[in-house]
Amino acid sequence: MFRAKQVTRTLTLRLTIHYTVLEIETVLKSATPRPKSLYSPCYERTLQATGYIIFEEEDETKMATSKEFRVAGKDMVDVICNYLDNIEERPPLSQVRPGYLKDLIPSEAPEKPESWEDVKKDIERVIMPGVTHWHSPHFHAYFGTGNSFPSILGDMLSDAISCIGFSWIASPACTELETVVMDWLGKMISLPETFLAGENGLGGGVIQGSASESTVIALLAAKMRMIRKQQEIDPDLDQFDILPKLVAYTSDQSHSSVNRASMISSVRMRVLPTDERNALRGDTLIEAMKKDRKKGLLPTFVCATLGTTNSLAFDRLSEIGPACEDEEVWLHVDAAYAGSAFICPEYRSLLNGVEYASSFNFNPHKFLRVNFDLSAMWVKDKRDIVGAFFTDPIYLQHGHQGSVEDYRHWQIPLGRRFRALKLWFVLRMFGVEKLQEHIRHQVKLAREFKALVMSDQRFSIEAEVILGLVCFRLKGTNTQNRELLDKINKSGKIHMIGTELKGRYILRFAVCAATTESCHIMYAWQVIQDCAIEICDGVNSYKNGGALSNGANGTAEACISPD
Repeated sequence: MFRAKQVTRTLTLRLTIHYTVLEIETVLKSATPRPKSLYSPCYERTLQATGYIIFEEEDETKMATSKEFRVAGKDMVDVICNYLDNIEERPPLSQVRPGYLKDLIPSEAPEKPESWEDVKKDIERVIMPGVTHWHSPHFHAYFGTGNSFPSILGDMLSDAISCIGFSWIASPACTELETVVMDWLGKMISLPETFLAGENGLGGGVIQGSASESTVIALLAAKMRMIRKQQEIDPDLDQFDILPKLVAYTSDQSHSSVNRASMISSVRMRVLPTDERNALRGDTLIEAMKKDRKKGLLPTFVCATLGTTNSLAFDRLSEIGPACEDEEVWLHVDAAYAGSAFICPEYRSLLNGVEYASSFNFNPHKFLRVNFDLSAMWVKDKRDIVGAFFTDPIYLQHGHQGSVEDYRHWQIPLGRRFRALKLWFVLRMFGVEKLQEHIRHQVKLAREFKALVMSDQRFSIEAEVILGLVCFRLKGTNTQNRELLDKINKSGKIHMIGTELKGRYILRFAVCAATTESCHIMYAWQVIQDCAIEICDGVNSYKNGGALSNGANGTAEACISPD
């Protein structure tokens, strides 16, 4: 707060932005004339005339000036570094029960400001017990999420600038840096030039929040493109007459977000079976589209996956792509996790066939050291995506429209953060070579784990190990494998998840944290072996040569019924 007192002589003072309207008006209630602006230079003269001076009370709890922020900010950097430096000492999976937090903090917000020191104490007391530590080298669930100091620095600057980059004029650097770094990234994975903005291209990249958003946006754009096409053929058709005829296609191994995209867009989704390698094939797609056309339906959209969540399977783009081109169907390629690996020449062939796609997406925030959220999406013809989302109220218009990108037309929300900064920082401060080294190292660790699994006859490898994921299981029942995973996670030593492949319950071991090393792989394997011993003697009997054996690629050549 601020207080005022009468003085016997005229004093000169300078006002700061800390004074509120109420406080200033209280001091100047008898002043004549009243200043028109709170920050008008005449305040100084008015206060001199009335003989009042305002003093600022000392308040160590507030965070109102850069001086105070510098102290807390440097302290926060220490908190972050100490957390990451010692993260492997914490159990990777949070051990709290639902509702734990509400008993640790008051039921209402504080009336008075609290000090940074008090807030900092509650980070460890309140927050950390409920954190699952995704960047622990003992975390092997899902897929990893990116993290690096350059990326954190980029987010710090973005938060400080705090622009809402819905249009070019709202912050030109926010728009233009995004265009440039998305072209950088596209060139790193050798995307066809038709996907790049270049000088005056129809293609281009945009940063979305997640691969899920990208799929929704692609499907909505495909939907509107097909509706416009049908209305050109028959102008009397209403879009709601056309909508029930639209059909989208994906595989039974695609991410659950693809089905959610179908729900949001109101476009029916055909879920197609995959082959023995869990990949969608071209002939399966062609047959499904032919059947739908005979029913008078309109094939509109296909979502192919490069690197499925279940097993890191790769749909056959070289077969699916030509089929989509022949049928004039929008092909969206989802490479959420695997896409980062395409910066390595030895993995670029996995992207072959992308030239047939209308849109392509992967998440640098998974495998490329960029913190969440940053999902990279490219389109071959931006007119399709802008046409689906274009709105232009007067209050958003500016004098450069038409000659610059306004990324609000490329996404569902209006506002957008300056996310390009952290990607720019990461690409510059690591360089392509260091990022390639990171990817190759994680793949190497996955292969080390695969070798350990293959060395133990109790286990089998259940899918081809291509990048940083190993799918394996005990040579036992589904129930036994679920019990094994439960014991592993309850141990508090490592964290993993399971999934199903064609009726068989399997365990997924993902190399996630950038700090993971061979010693952590060995440690994880020891934990798994120790937990496996506790399951049942029946599984252990396979160790010395039972009915099952590992094939050349570690896959069980025979298996018992996975009840």
